[in-house]
Amino acid sequence: MSEIIQLKITLKRIKPPIWRRVLIPNSITFYHLHEIILASMGWDGDHLYEFDFKGERIGVPTDDDNPWWGEDILDAKKVKIKSYIGNTKCKFEYTYDFGDNWEHLIKVEKFLPKDENVKYPICIDGERNCPPEDCGGIGGYYDLIEATNDKNHPEHEEMIEWYGGVYDPEFFDKEEINNRLRRLAMHLKIA
Repeated sequence: MSEIIQLKITLKRIKPPIWRRVLIPNSITFYHLHEIILASMGWDGDHLYEFDFKGERIGVPTDDDNPWWGEDILDAKKVKIKSYIGNTKCKFEYTYDFGDNWEHLIKVEKFLPKDENVKYPICIDGERNCPPEDCGGIGGYYDLIEATNDKNHPEHEEMIEWYGGVYDPEFFDKEEINNRLRRLAMHLKIA
């Protein structure tokens, strides 16, 4: 098996689509992938998450205080990506923030040899700005766009203050994403 996997991560039910194409080592865990998705999309990481791989749940396992939550869930810190991803027809889902319920479709696009001149993980492409954290899900996202971009909207000033300016849904900065991914790789010791 090749050492590098090319993934396309698309935020579901948003039009036009918000997506990222990333190259990741096949040796990482699903927890590492979670952190890579956060850095690639722009999420802060303040919420719970879960992968759904053909009905198998991978995420944060149960604890004594909340036994129902992690029932039948595999520990993302222990499960390696390469034990699940075997071909380019592979698709699975990732949900971040169960309140706002940001669902992502992850497609395996390619398997590649490792390039010794490239630091992984790396974002190679993408489109559009990730919704802000805690904006209220898909409905809140569309409301934010409408309110911040229309000076006559009754919530314009309130939304500008909450967000800290006008939200630009078209903004995409691959260099900034890759800066976050480089810091993440150093922190998590991803090679």
